[in-house]
Amino acid sequence: MPGIKVRENESFHDAYRKFKKQADRNLVVTESRARRFFEPKTEKRKKQKISARKKMLKRLYMLRRYESRL
Repeated sequence: MPGIKVRENESFHDAYRKFKKQADRNLVVTESRARRFFEPKTEKRKKQKISARKKMLKRLYMLRRYESRL
């Protein structure tokens, strides 16, 4: 769970900005959105397959870009 310590001379806006940054790093908001509705295992597997395919295509694209420079 994200948490920050506010310094003496620190404004509310600076502290809030730090808190938001830490919450983004810990994926608090994205995880809560994902858990908002029940998701069956088939949907989870489907999303994992899609993300794995995107990741592989991105790697292939980067590899081809790298090889074309040689």
